[in-house]
Amino acid sequence: MNNTSLKKTYSGKVRDLYEIDAERMLMVASDRLSAFDVILDDPIPGKGEILTQISNFWFQKLAHIMPNHFTGDTVYDVLPEAEARALANRAVVAKRLTPLKIEAIVRGYLAGSGWKEYCRSGSVCGIPLPAGLREADKLPEVLFTPSTKAEVGGHDENISFVECERIIGAQLAAQVREKAVALYTEAAAYAETRGILICDTKFEFGLDENGTLTLMDEVLTPDSSRFWPKDQYRPGSNPPSFDKQFVRDWLEQSGWNKQPPAPRVPAEIIEKTAAKYREALRLLTE
Repeated sequence: MNNTSLKKTYSGKVRDLYEIDAERMLMVASDRLSAFDVILDDPIPGKGEILTQISNFWFQKLAHIMPNHFTGDTVYDVLPEAEARALANRAVVAKRLTPLKIEAIVRGYLAGSGWKEYCRSGSVCGIPLPAGLREADKLPEVLFTPSTKAEVGGHDENISFVECERIIGAQLAAQVREKAVALYTEAAAYAETRGILICDTKFEFGLDENGTLTLMDEVLTPDSSRFWPKDQYRPGSNPPSFDKQFVRDWLEQSGWNKQPPAPRVPAEIIEKTAAKYREALRLLTE
């Protein structure tokens, strides 16, 4: 998506970054969809704009908890008018930050890889849990379960908090855990009032030039989180998905070995997924 006069510096699974100057960059959300760390051939129409609007909503709503990557500039401040107009709904001007080398994952419910591990060992990411929990049960307390941050095409690996401390330092690890849990807890409480349960989510943090911990990238979107419709939530089974889990479920059933290339996703799955993204935006922000 090189429809800007700025120099592209990075192309990730979903976002592309462009250089503005030493302090700022342009972050553009594409319609690409990644599942199981593989970028699918079939984009989700309008997804980049929807994700950007959801993220921007949360960045503003949670700004009292910690600083974020916003600079206060808009695309119209850094791009020619025509380019700015084309990218206005899917791009943000962001601070240049030094990303932490971990993913900050927070879990409020027992699902996904956490449920599989619990069935085997009674723990999630090595954290022991009470016996007798069911799939999709609300956890006794919110869990911070960090992982490594893989390159594009690689797989993130769950790590212990001790390993997280080793990678980024004990003081910073404690701060990341505290902020990640606070962000999730407030967001989950709000989302529940709008009919969405946030099962789990992933935050990205960076440090600014003064070493201040800063929230960055995307926040509490259907790409970085597992959203469940509250009215269909029944502990004991995996709730119907409200996000890209819809595509993940289809891929799981397709027999794909989760190595590139991914199978082509049917048009009706693409459209249902796009409709879920639009519904999430409407419920959260209207």
